[in-house]
Amino acid sequence: MSVISNHLGVAELAVERPATVLTPERLRQAKKAYTTRFVESALNRDADGYWLESSPDTVPARGDVVLARVERIGQLPRLESPASRRQLLFVGDEILLAYGDRYAADHVHAELPTDLGPCHLAAAGGLASSVTAFHSNLGRPTDIVPLGILADAGGRVNLNRLAPRRVVPSAMLRKSRATPVLAVLGTSMNAGKSTAAASIIRGLTRSGLRVAAGKLTGTGAGGDPGLYADAGASITLDFTDFGYPSTYKVPVPELLRLADSLLAALDGAHPDVIVLEIADGVYQQETAGLLGNKVLRGLFDGVVFAASDALGAVNGVEMLSKWGLQPLAVTGVLTSSPLASAETSAVLGARVPVVPTLSFCEDEAGRSLLERLAVR
Repeated sequence: MSVISNHLGVAELAVERPATVLTPERLRQAKKAYTTRFVESALNRDADGYWLESSPDTVPARGDVVLARVERIGQLPRLESPASRRQLLFVGDEILLAYGDRYAADHVHAELPTDLGPCHLAAAGGLASSVTAFHSNLGRPTDIVPLGILADAGGRVNLNRLAPRRVVPSAMLRKSRATPVLAVLGTSMNAGKSTAAASIIRGLTRSGLRVAAGKLTGTGAGGDPGLYADAGASITLDFTDFGYPSTYKVPVPELLRLADSLLAALDGAHPDVIVLEIADGVYQQETAGLLGNKVLRGLFDGVVFAASDALGAVNGVEMLSKWGLQPLAVTGVLTSSPLASAETSAVLGARVPVVPTLSFCEDEAGRSLLERLAVR
């Protein structure tokens, strides 16, 4: 064994890599992450013919599936399974993850590693990445040692190979569709976007509408799609269905194709309304790039904006207005506080109502959104 440095600058022992050939039993026993759920399905059908690509010059790519060993339990002691069960991790566990980047202001910043050296479990949904910074309220991330990238006769196993959906080429972009699209945006992570989206879905379904729901950006996890389904969405899709473990650092032109492909897939289920959540806040680089693009804005028929406080709400509404997006309502964490809601209403007035998040669950709120979206 030799001493190497992990991506937080701490010297660790590098354990020798195992033989490259993988037995079906070993693959089946490895704990799978939510991001690798389509890989798990393929392995359940046939786990023969896989090996590990682990040469010294191997460079991971976004979405590559890696078999890694848990070296030290840190901030994330559990791994979300393909069925969204939180699996307890133990030192020595072998786990299947996907390589990728992560941007989470309340959690970590993590980047795609440039080699197969020690790195981290950067998201419970199953992201192998090099954590470069983490929130002061959090502990050190869970350390992992990649054993190799999963490969078969077709080459490396990447999420986009096994994903059930495909991103269309730019020449095939659909600039219009009959189904109205309601986008849910926010000031930041944890501003209340997902809860707002679910509440809106609930109110619309109570109004008798068939609702399709999607999440365009973020880090792969099953919580939000499950929340949309629990609220009554007839179909739920997100970027992971198209082979992305996360969307951080994905170029905006590619995200535009993803947005159109996602909306086209949701529209194919023949809903009355599509609710689409965009992760993080309007200052996050991909979100800002998307909202600054008139093609993307042209896909929306209405916007609901979630914020944590009055200043964020007012600032966000002003930013969206500059992009030609006038929110139908402001909601989110700030509506837990009557005083914060009153402050926001005092500035925005009647032009943008402040609506308590859970009020969207009522069919009356659903009907009001219907009227403003001109749904018939």
